[in-house]
Amino acid sequence: MNFFRLFPLLAFLIVLNGCNSSEEKSDTQKDPTIKEGAKNITPRVVSKEFKEYWYNGTAEITSYSLMQERYGEIREGTAVNIFVSEDFLPDAQVKANSASKENISVLKLNQMKNFNTGIYPYSIMTSTFSPISEKEHALKLTNSVQEWCGQVYMQLNNRENFEIESHSYFQGEADQKLSLPKTYLENELWNLIRINPEELPTGDVMIIPSFEYLRLKHKEIKEHNAFASLKQGDSITIYTLNYPDLQRQLMLFFHSTFPYEIEKWEEVNAAGQNDTLRLKTTATKLKRIKSDYWSKNGNEHLYLRDSLQLN
Repeated sequence: MNFFRLFPLLAFLIVLNGCNSSEEKSDTQKDPTIKEGAKNITPRVVSKEFKEYWYNGTAEITSYSLMQERYGEIREGTAVNIFVSEDFLPDAQVKANSASKENISVLKLNQMKNFNTGIYPYSIMTSTFSPISEKEHALKLTNSVQEWCGQVYMQLNNRENFEIESHSYFQGEADQKLSLPKTYLENELWNLIRINPEELPTGDVMIIPSFEYLRLKHKEIKEHNAFASLKQGDSITIYTLNYPDLQRQLMLFFHSTFPYEIEKWEEVNAAGQNDTLRLKTTATKLKRIKSDYWSKNGNEHLYLRDSLQLN
C-alpha cells in the first residue's frame, strides 16, 4: 500500500499551550493559517490522524548517535531532532504567546548537534518553521554554530523574497545581508517529510543547501542545482539529494507510513583543502519519545535524559 495517502479535507485551529500549540478548536471554524485576502495560496488538507499526532500537547524528540566529519576526521557525538507544532505570527515571524486569529500553525524542527574536535567542543542548532495548512516554503530558518574559536549565525525570513542575514567571526563573512528569489531550501525538506512526503521535489531542482553546510564549508549563500530521488520501501523510504557542483550528497531515511519518523541520515561532501578522504557523516536513531519537555525543566527531571540515552 502506498504510504502517500491523501489527507481528507479538514480545517483546523490550534491554541498555544506552553512551547507548542496543542489544543484544537472546532473543525467548523475558519482555518487561521490561510490569511484573509491572501493570494496565490495553495491550501494543504490535514487529516484527523495528523492532528491527533501533532496537536496533542507534546513534541516528538528523537536522539541520534552522531558520527560527524570535521577537519578530515570522524567525531563521535549526539544529535537531537525536536519536532513540534506551534502558533506563529506570520508578520513578526516569531512564536505567538497567545491565541489570535492572526496566528498560523507551523511545524518546527529544532535540530541540535554536539561533538568535540580535539580539546574543544562544537554546538550546532538549526531551526526551521514550516506552515502546515498551505503549500509554501519555510517561513523562517535560523542556524548557529558555536565553538571555542567563535560563533556564526544565519537567519532567513520568507517575505517578498528570501531575506537573509549572516554574521561570522571569519574575515570576508563578517556581516552580510542579501535577498534571494524563493526556491526550495534543503532544511525545509525535513519538515516536508513529516507533513506530506508526497510533496518532496524529485528530479532536477534548484535548492539552497543546508545552512549548517554553508557555514561549516564557508560556501557562498546561493541556490545550486541538485538531483533529487525517492526510493520507497515497504518499511523505510530513502530521499536522496545530489549536488553535482558541490560534490555533496544527503540521504534521509524515514518510515514509509505516517507519521514518517526520520530514522537515520547520511551526508558526504567533497574533500576540503585539508581533507584526504570523502568521509561520511551519519546519524542513527537511539531513542524517540513524545513529551511536553518544556514543563520538565527542574533538576528532578534530569533523569529523563536517560530515556534518550543522552547521559
